[in-house]
Amino acid sequence: MTTPHNLSRRLFLQRAAVGTLLATGGSTLLAACASGSDDSASGGGGADKTAENPFGVKSADPLDVVIFKGGYGDEYAKFHESLYKKKFPESTIKHTGTTEITPQLQPRFNGGNPPDVIDNSGAKLLPVSTLASSGQLADLTSLFDASSIDDANVKVKDSIEPITLEAADLGGKPLVLNYVLTVYGLWYDKKTFAEKGWEPAKTWADFLTLCETIKKSGMAPLAHQGKYPYYIGQVLLDMAVKHGGQDVIKAIDSLEPNAWMHPSIKAAAEALLELKKKGYIMQGTEGLDHIQSQTAWNQGKAAFIPSGSWLENEQKPVAPKDFETTVTFTPLLDGAKLPVECTEISAGEGFIVPEKAKNKAGGLEYLRIMMSKEGAGKFTELTGSPTVVKGAAEGLKLSPGASSSGALLKSGGENNWSTYFASWYSTMNDPMYSIVGELVAARITSDEFQKRAQKLADDTAKDPKTVKRTRS
Repeated sequence: MTTPHNLSRRLFLQRAAVGTLLATGGSTLLAACASGSDDSASGGGGADKTAENPFGVKSADPLDVVIFKGGYGDEYAKFHESLYKKKFPESTIKHTGTTEITPQLQPRFNGGNPPDVIDNSGAKLLPVSTLASSGQLADLTSLFDASSIDDANVKVKDSIEPITLEAADLGGKPLVLNYVLTVYGLWYDKKTFAEKGWEPAKTWADFLTLCETIKKSGMAPLAHQGKYPYYIGQVLLDMAVKHGGQDVIKAIDSLEPNAWMHPSIKAAAEALLELKKKGYIMQGTEGLDHIQSQTAWNQGKAAFIPSGSWLENEQKPVAPKDFETTVTFTPLLDGAKLPVECTEISAGEGFIVPEKAKNKAGGLEYLRIMMSKEGAGKFTELTGSPTVVKGAAEGLKLSPGASSSGALLKSGGENNWSTYFASWYSTMNDPMYSIVGELVAARITSDEFQKRAQKLADDTAKDPKTVKRTRS
């Protein structure tokens, strides 16, 4: 079991964890990491560099892999390791699956003896921005410029979704491979909807009509993960961005004055208040965590729940065997500029190669193997979640969650959007979504929500410690 994440849910966790660590213990980690001995790590490599072996990995060099064993498990990593072993049969691979990333790895970074590749995710992830600023992460430019495994004439960076490179950037360099392409939306049981004769609604008016029908059936129209308002906040932002266009979220991410005062934000906030006031939100959901609310949804107590495309895999232990976990779009408010079929997406599940890794060359090659269609396709097959590798899921027999995520991703095309404010300015994350929680519980008005959100953004922009970034 995992706890809520970011740009994907894991990125949500990264936002919270990085903000906490930077505020309390990040400086200690920074100092400790910076003091590690350079003598303990050679970086591996040394073999001839070719198109098939662009980093010059020596076949006999061991590889040390640490994987966050959360909602995606770690079986996919064992498959990736088998591909690596097939290519370098003399190598010995050490595999560690854990949820304790920082507790296990901080001592190793401090000692200058980190693993070769890390799936840095979960509630106890390493503070990436701290590692980046202290030079502890390998530059992935050579990885993205290398030939892809599937086609020597195509570079890795051209075989993946563009959002991957955008999300990889930390201070002007690509330092993180965000591997999972998370698709956000409203989730429902397709089997139940078919039995009831219900269809997801495209317009707000039709959505309200559907909610009333669902409510009369004895089921709550919508549940959400109340203890983690990030989830319902995604619904608010999705409706606002569709209504006002992508300039709405770009202004928010860039900390532009009055970005949160945009009329589209108010319209989306009013829409959430309407759901609450009409009794369309499951009673008590404000006090539930993600597992509790999602389990209630699996039990048929609510028709829709907001989440990302990790949901199906995470709920496998409790979902009925015939439950068809399916994602759909949020409805359009009147006057929307974008089509209903688009949605928020993010590149998450950050893989890193430490600069001081003993087999840094092997770590880079491991990531290249992950970005092969075979490696990425197996990840989707095992987890139900798409990756950033273009076309990797084609021809696979996919679960309902993976299939519907892929369909929504494809239908949105260039209109799909992403947000970065909570990761760029991590101190905003918890306070902002606490304000969202107050809104959806109808404890504040839409006007008060906008004022409080804007003040938080303004305070962040005025903070001299804030490194401000701008989206074009």
